[in-house]
Amino acid sequence: MSTNLTPHEYRESSVVAECLDCGHRTFFTITLTACPICNSEWLEARYDYRWISQKLPNLLPGRPFNLWRYRELLPIYEFNPGLSMGEGGTPLIHAKNLGLMLGCSNIYIKDERQNPTASFKDRQAAVKVAALKEIGINDFVLASTGNLALAYSAYTARAGIKLWAFLSSLVSTERMRELADYGTQVIKVTSSYDQAQIIASEFAQHQGLHLELGSRSIPSVESMKTIAFEIAEQLAFPYNQSGVGWMAPDWYVQSTGDGLGLLGVMKGFDELHQMGLVDKIPALGGIQVDGCAPMVQAWKTGMEKVEPVVTPRTNIASLATGNPGRTYSQLFHRMKRDGKGVFESASDEEAFRAMRILAEMEGISVEPAAAVGFAGLITLMRAGIIKSTDLIVVNCTGHTMPAEKAWLKDKWMHSVIPHSDQRSASGKISQEASGLAKPYLHVEEEGLLAALNRITPYYFSYRDRSPNILIVNHSKEARLLIRRILQTQGKYLIVEADNGKQAIEIARNELPDLILLDLVMPDIDGFAFLEALKEHPSTSSIPVIVLTVNDLTLEEKNRLKDQIQSMVQENEFFDVGLLEEVRSIIK
Repeated sequence: MSTNLTPHEYRESSVVAECLDCGHRTFFTITLTACPICNSEWLEARYDYRWISQKLPNLLPGRPFNLWRYRELLPIYEFNPGLSMGEGGTPLIHAKNLGLMLGCSNIYIKDERQNPTASFKDRQAAVKVAALKEIGINDFVLASTGNLALAYSAYTARAGIKLWAFLSSLVSTERMRELADYGTQVIKVTSSYDQAQIIASEFAQHQGLHLELGSRSIPSVESMKTIAFEIAEQLAFPYNQSGVGWMAPDWYVQSTGDGLGLLGVMKGFDELHQMGLVDKIPALGGIQVDGCAPMVQAWKTGMEKVEPVVTPRTNIASLATGNPGRTYSQLFHRMKRDGKGVFESASDEEAFRAMRILAEMEGISVEPAAAVGFAGLITLMRAGIIKSTDLIVVNCTGHTMPAEKAWLKDKWMHSVIPHSDQRSASGKISQEASGLAKPYLHVEEEGLLAALNRITPYYFSYRDRSPNILIVNHSKEARLLIRRILQTQGKYLIVEADNGKQAIEIARNELPDLILLDLVMPDIDGFAFLEALKEHPSTSSIPVIVLTVNDLTLEEKNRLKDQIQSMVQENEFFDVGLLEEVRSIIK
């Protein structure tokens, strides 16, 4: 069915595929994988946006909040509710504690962990499988780094479609077994993800099977734009209490490997803007992992094409896409057109640190790939690229399950051995059995009660050895911010004072190992506090780090000379420099 349609020559409910190279338009079907005129594989869906913008606001109130409420903007002709597992409609969580840490009150987390298989890839699988089922395709092939294969395994199993999943050797054995439980045919490729893609393509071509084409697949791209639709609806309420109209954030931030998710989400905001439902398109923060960041490298050198990364060097396998190809070029041109956005990278270590911060501060457990996005957000805010006044949405792309050994390491639990038969021949518990509690959990015949009692002296002995830090600041919010930063990075006993007189009393009674001092206080200022501290023999040697919002005059700096160990500006509170200063003083 080859045609060259004008925007008004198709039915209102039709989906049109437009070639990005020659502009030819034709009706979309799932079997259309290339332009019938120039053979380009890069096609993009088009809809009757005028008609939809008039109809959609009246249709939405009667629909549940999930992916399919926007079905007029999806490449599915007949919605099949029997295939749905509740995908989409994920929460938008106000990250108050993270915002406090970063000095930005408007950070929101799009919690894609709440999808059926705990990642945003469920959106892609749901829409693509619905399109496959619509025309009776029963076999499907894909290459994956993990989450995509899991999502497709669930949805193809539900739809009765045979799935062939080609997986990079970086994918864990546990994940491969999980896929096999769904009936997926798992093929391990002992090489990179990009090589797995090549082999999957050759297999599909040889067997005459349908292949997942990623960013070249209209259903796959279209599925991801529903994230933008949901965000715009969800933001409308907290910032527009009347509930009228939708709203786009200033920044949309997400980790990425191949760029498909970014491409879909930005297309979604484009469509909302075109329909007049939002007044702007957000800036895009695309975050890759350091060991495989071809898009970041191309962006920073001003190139519109990537230089593929042949050998990814990262433990975060799901982002190890060395060649995103033309997906990056499309994003590059969008960002240049809009005049905003950036690609940035984060290291494995920064991602694992972000995982812990989110778990401890927001109660949100994320996979390393999702944490890369949050680590990138921190970098962009520290660099001043994202402003503290901006409204930011970060995509939490997936859940970590089970918890990652790379960041938990050791010393994360106590062991209680209640039975005497677990003792060694000498009558004492072996080191392996006793774990962290080994100095205190020598279990005698009295059993469990005695073992539990012995945890208490171990805990308090450990606690008493923890460094004692006094935070002196008149602002409750600032004290909470500093406390959170310290708690996420170390085991510290923290005492707080909101004025100088109280701080002097606490310092003399508690003799802290370190004082973090604000110079501006309501009674006696930080300078007077330091003088009082130095006058008393018991407190004169306590190290002090000054935390200040303001730039100091030369006279003020001279007054602090030889009185403090260092000074940190408020906008650097999260900088590793503060933590390094603390660690260097408290050894």
